[in-house]
Amino acid sequence: MNSQQEKPLLTKDKILQAAIDLADVSGLEALSMRKLASGLGVEAMSLYNHVKNKDALIDGMIDLVVSEMHLPNPSVFWRDEVRKSAISAHLVLMKHRWAPIPLVSRVNIGPFKLKYFDAMHGCFLNGGFPHVLADRARNVIDGHLFGFTLQKLLFPLEEGTYAEAAKYFLPMIPQATHPFMRALTEEVISGRYDGMHHFEFGLDLILNSLSELLESKDISQQTQG
Repeated sequence: MNSQQEKPLLTKDKILQAAIDLADVSGLEALSMRKLASGLGVEAMSLYNHVKNKDALIDGMIDLVVSEMHLPNPSVFWRDEVRKSAISAHLVLMKHRWAPIPLVSRVNIGPFKLKYFDAMHGCFLNGGFPHVLADRARNVIDGHLFGFTLQKLLFPLEEGTYAEAAKYFLPMIPQATHPFMRALTEEVISGRYDGMHHFEFGLDLILNSLSELLESKDISQQTQG
């Protein structure tokens, strides 16, 4: 029996998954090549045989996260697939709380991300949207996806605590000067409204508008300018 302990076999996917696991627990700011290597039981320099640097590592992590999202099928009705994909993307980003910022702030076109964008664009094209409107539609949905997700991740109150928080804020919202917000706050306190926001609500508003635009056949003026 060999007395020397065998070193773990490294692959790029193994490194990326370990990095994702670390970021999921501690956040992206806690990720370092040294800490990642320590968790894998290897020397930090051995990582560079598989990833060029930390930027390349983060790009690879993001692409692997995108691979978890539902890949839309352009041969299926566009609205169903776009909706399914957007909801899936939201859930994946809620799981990997560190991922939304680098996903929107980095030029990281990996194979999974490129495949995802191509499939999404294909859904719109096959649904009858011209290229310009298909691109704009996808960007509007992305805006809702990232805006809603980041707001949910960064919101300072825990879900289920809104009624108690509303009681605290009620004295700061006088009836005389803020009657509408006062009424809304009282709705939350009473339990008639839980204050919860739902990703699907905004998504369906966007999809309904796109469906109406497509059915109106008034697409040409939407692709100008």
